[in-house]
Amino acid sequence: MAYYDEQDLDRFSEIGNHKPELFEKFMAWYQACQDEGALTRREKSLIGLAVAHAIQCPYCIDSYSQSCLESGSNLEQMTEAIHMASAIRGGASLIHGLQAHHSVSKVSM
Repeated sequence: MAYYDEQDLDRFSEIGNHKPELFEKFMAWYQACQDEGALTRREKSLIGLAVAHAIQCPYCIDSYSQSCLESGSNLEQMTEAIHMASAIRGGASLIHGLQAHHSVSKVSM
């Protein structure tokens, strides 16, 4: 059995069983974030898909893959969003390499 069970996505609301008031607030905020505003639902779904890959959440990847398709994105657009997230994550790893350089510089003085 895998650590991530895709059926858990359908059980997400169970996390609110013990603190329903906090879960309700989260869900209201989460839904409001997805409403159309300066960005369309399609654009927000692509952002969600990219972030899902950056944070490596399989539940979010599943959810936002569906959301992207439902809002009119195609696989080419989704793949570009995934590459953008990957490029940013890769760049962030590289820039943090300067921390290692600084650490070595302190020791090597």
